[in-house]
Amino acid sequence: MNAGKRPPRPYLLDVSRLVWRGWGTRQPTGIDRVCRAYLAHFATRASAVLQWRGHRLVLDARETETLAAMLLDEGTLLDRKRLALLAARALASAAYRRDDHAGRILLNVGHTGLDNPSLPGWIATHALNAVFLIHDLIPITHPEFCREGEDMRHRARIRQALQCASGLVLNSSATRDALTSFARDERLALPPHCIAHLGIAPPEPNGDIALPAEPYFLIVGTIEGRKNHVLLLDCWDRLRARLGEATPSLVIVGQRGWQAQPVFERLDRDPASAGRVIEQGPCSDDRLAALLAGARALLMPSHAEGYGLPVVEALASGTAVIASDLPVYREIAGGIPCLVDPADTSAWVTAVLDHLHHGPDARRQHAALPGYRAPAWSEHFAALESWLALRIAH
Repeated sequence: MNAGKRPPRPYLLDVSRLVWRGWGTRQPTGIDRVCRAYLAHFATRASAVLQWRGHRLVLDARETETLAAMLLDEGTLLDRKRLALLAARALASAAYRRDDHAGRILLNVGHTGLDNPSLPGWIATHALNAVFLIHDLIPITHPEFCREGEDMRHRARIRQALQCASGLVLNSSATRDALTSFARDERLALPPHCIAHLGIAPPEPNGDIALPAEPYFLIVGTIEGRKNHVLLLDCWDRLRARLGEATPSLVIVGQRGWQAQPVFERLDRDPASAGRVIEQGPCSDDRLAALLAGARALLMPSHAEGYGLPVVEALASGTAVIASDLPVYREIAGGIPCLVDPADTSAWVTAVLDHLHHGPDARRQHAALPGYRAPAWSEHFAALESWLALRIAH
């Protein structure tokens, strides 16, 4: 490509997930936060890409800036009328443009459309360098915790990513290990890749936000089978039997998801949990920050995770963590959390009691917390762009 004709923006950034999530009613997840961070970082150097049923629309610079402002400023309260008007204008202008995308870097960090059969051809036709962020392989490694058919869809995503990517960004060594195993089983080569831990940018806790009466413990994440809320409900049954009125509260932050019907039924019907188990539902970032800062400990009994943003956010806020003994938590948490078998209810009860009564592990964690340094988005993007400059041609 002639240097004088190089496009002014070296990146194409797929923002489809943010648009469709904003269009709907679902609350943002950890992956959505990552997508927003990438949009905030690359908005002035990328052209936005929208996908719909195998069709792709590349926005120009002005359209990208307008859409980025909508997504970053309005979050989930996306103005559908404004979005529809923007899309119509973008379609009309694209019909008259003959953009040359050759050599540009396509960033897809939301897994959107990775399983679409037309993706490799589109990448090849436009001579793009495709770079995908892989969050996890959980639907493949733990299909029992996912919606029916999601294992096959994710296999298609990951298989196609391995086949057509110029490079991959991996959020943890744990994800790399799972991906390496999958590639070996599928007899596919692992493309060039970098491991870049996800950053956080938590808001300052708002002192005006009303919090549950102390002491309380907190779990954060979509209520789904993989997150293992049922273990904590069992723990709180035992705690109520043992402590009575002195039982601490369990605050559940997150929207209802899938593969957790027994949990939903217990939350809906169990009057004994009134005042002790509080289903908060989804909440704003500033309220979550306040809840984390005030909690006796964050509880994360997940069966599997690709990363674990709530753990990092809790440690950064000075809050102790009791979590499943997973490789990724050993990798990202600096040895601070109390790591427990996610199937051992008695061990979880013991750990909760330790932190309720300021026991040895609680004291150990609070002594270590001031030395914890959370990964920052600036570090993530510095590592990413250094790797892109070395391994992926603009």
